[in-house]
Parts: sequence; C-alpha cells; structure tokens
Amino acid sequence: MKDTYQTLAEPAPEILYKEKNSKFYGYAFPVTSEEEIKVHLEQLRKQHHGAVHFCYAFQLGTDTIYYRANDDGEPSNSAGMPIYGQIQSFGLTNVVVVVVRFFGGVKLGVGGLISAYRTAAQMVLQEAEIVEKTIDIYYKVSFDYKNMNKVMRIIKENNLEIVAQKMNESCEIDLATRKKNAEKIFDIFNHLFEIEIEKI
Repeated sequence: MKDTYQTLAEPAPEILYKEKNSKFYGYAFPVTSEEEIKVHLEQLRKQHHGAVHFCYAFQLGTDTIYYRANDDGEPSNSAGMPIYGQIQSFGLTNVVVVVVRFFGGVKLGVGGLISAYRTAAQMVLQEAEIVEKTIDIYYKVSFDYKNMNKVMRIIKENNLEIVAQKMNESCEIDLATRKKNAEKIFDIFNHLFEIEIEKI
C-alpha cells in the first residue's frame, strides 16, 4: 500500500523565462486547500500589477486527487494544462504552480505558448525542494487516567505521533500513524479493555 506522497518543502524561488520579449515568471507553492491557492494568486496579482495573464495549475489530495488548470485568458489549453503536465511529471501533489506573463508585443502562437508555459513550470519545479511525506491517519483514543501507562506504552512501542492531548481524570489523545499501520494500531487499542478509539 502506497502511503507516501511528494510535495514541496517550501515555496520555490521565483524564476524568469523569456521568449520573444514576453516574460514568464514561475512560482510554486505547497498548499493544502483552494483557500491557500487564492491567497497566493492575490499576492502575485498585487506584486505584478502590470501582468496580463496569471495562469496556473494545482493538484490537491492523496487518496482522492483533485486538480484544476486555468488558462486565464490565454488560448484554451495553451497554459494551464502544460503547467499541470509538469506537476504530474514531477509526481507532486498538494502544490500550485503559477506562471505570470508580461506580454512583449510579439504573439507566440499556441505552440509557442504551450512551450513557454511548460518550460517556466519545469524551471520553477527544478528549483524547488521536493520532499516525501507520509499519508497519515488520525485517531482519538479516550481512556481513564488509570490506563495511562498502558496507552503510553503502545504509543511508544509503535512510534505514534501525539498530535494533541487532554489529561484529566478522563483522558483523550489524538494520534497520527502512517496509513499502512493504521489498521494494526486501531486493532491494538480496540481490543483493550476500558479504552476507546475512533477515527478523526
């Protein structure tokens, strides 16, 4: 079972690609929601208020993939899809790539545009730091304080990550585990007396 994915460690450095007087600025950001993507686009529009086109593509998700490619006024499929093609060829998800174009007075034609947007996207992703992350499943474990040692021993033995915890007479711990171990972890806690586990 595949339980890892590749994404960007941080926003990539800006790149500039020139083609027949047109300038193409490439950007890539790690994202987890469309809200974050909107924020990045708004910032770039403020930064480059003279630019004509803000073309982009993004891919979100690990189990269920959701993507979009936007030509922002360029001829259909001449900008967004070539950018998205680069996201795919680098094998990334939870990422948005934006290419900002300043028109230089010379028309590039559809073939020229496809090539320019693809190249700008490729250049920025080559500059990016790509990291592998695990796909994690989250559980809430609820128990009485007297069972604390039992629960903590399992957490330690299985290298589980504690995301949040509430320690009173009745305790709650939110845990993260890699997807491939999730079923095993659920079963261990589920078979314990006086301890409840649920997916969150």
